[in-house]
Amino acid sequence: MDVESALLMALKRDERSQYRLAKDAGIAVAVLQRFESGERSITLGTASKLCRALALELRPAKRNK
Repeated sequence: MDVESALLMALKRDERSQYRLAKDAGIAVAVLQRFESGERSITLGTASKLCRALALELRPAKRNK
């Protein structure tokens, strides 16, 4: 599963309003709204902030050798 899909699933489970989550993550509400609506993708920095606010860990995937 990619980062954006995992974040969207976590956002759907989270009970906070978009405003509260954006404030907790330190991002603009408009950025969160555009991401959730599929209008825009997000940067790694924004994904990292959302992960922290959602208590998720953003880490590199293990590579198969």
